[in-house]
Amino acid sequence: MKKFLIIMCAIALLITGCGQTQQAAAPQKISVKAMKVLHQTINVTHGFPGQVQGVDEVQIRSKVNGTVVEKYIKGGDRVQIGQALFKIDSRPYETALLSAKADLSKAQSNLRRAQDTFNRNEQLYQMQAIAEQTLVNSREDLDGYIAALDAAQVAIRKAQENLDDTIVYAPMDGRVSLDDVAVGTYAMAGSTILVTMGTIDPVYVQFSVSETEYLNVISKAMSEREQNLPRPNFTMTIILSNNEEYPFKGTPVEADRALSQNSGSINVKAIFDNPQGILLPGMFAHVKIVKESGRNTLLVPQRAVQQLLDQSFVLIVDKDGKSLSKIVELEEKVGSYYIVKSGLSVNDLVIVEGLTNLQSGKDLDVTIVTADEMGFSTEDSTQIVNET
Repeated sequence: MKKFLIIMCAIALLITGCGQTQQAAAPQKISVKAMKVLHQTINVTHGFPGQVQGVDEVQIRSKVNGTVVEKYIKGGDRVQIGQALFKIDSRPYETALLSAKADLSKAQSNLRRAQDTFNRNEQLYQMQAIAEQTLVNSREDLDGYIAALDAAQVAIRKAQENLDDTIVYAPMDGRVSLDDVAVGTYAMAGSTILVTMGTIDPVYVQFSVSETEYLNVISKAMSEREQNLPRPNFTMTIILSNNEEYPFKGTPVEADRALSQNSGSINVKAIFDNPQGILLPGMFAHVKIVKESGRNTLLVPQRAVQQLLDQSFVLIVDKDGKSLSKIVELEEKVGSYYIVKSGLSVNDLVIVEGLTNLQSGKDLDVTIVTADEMGFSTEDSTQIVNET
């Protein structure tokens, strides 16, 4: 009997809830972690691998053929414009100059005789003592000797130039490389490289940037430089291979005429002062551009951003404690964050954890977290978002 009563009571509870109306179960809330967007002034750093290049680099060649008989420099020396570098054997050119001078003397003598003959024939013709053809012939002989004199003078100038060119001079201030030829080398005019040299102050650093980085940073700075406007709102430095920062700042001055078809990047040259000669062509240099984003910049954690087709969006906690989707427009990455161009306000609470399958309009069980708790930082980054 006791067992029967227990069974009946259980049935009654199932049907009537033991005399009470059963209430519908409350919807289950989704647990998430959220934090406020950051609102501060930050610097955006872009980094690019680069290489030092000389502003002017030339291969020094002899203008005349001959054997190198003297060398006035050694590889690696600093030289000044007009400084003697090499001497080519000058004896053949001294002989050629003497021969040209002798030819000139002969031409001058021939010209004097031809002039005297023409003057005499002109007088005889006036006296009708000779035929007109004789006078014409003497005039033509005179013209020929005048031309011969001009040719002899040109030959002297050429012989003198060749003799002068046996001394090879530095065309500019700079430093010579270690590829200088030895004494005894036979130099072919315009062919044999005697040494390579280039300027050392200033120097170029060449690096490649994306299309977006070029449009956002480099092109504006180059335009302002051409217009003699104040320096742009960024600094450009280089980190050398020993991880030390070079003390002088740089300025972008040249960009290639087209993007690379393979990489979609563009080559840029920046100029750096190099008064101490620390930078040498061929050195590796990591270019660092630090750009101030402006005051009151909004930052959203990268983890909070989701992509759908060509749009970026985040889920925030609305005033009713529900999830709400917002489309955002982003700029550069800064550490763990994106700079927000539009779409969020300073008071928005963005969801940073629990986003899997989360949709707009869901009830939330929110845990407020900080950047430190999530391991986020605004440490400089070299990455950039392609704005669309």
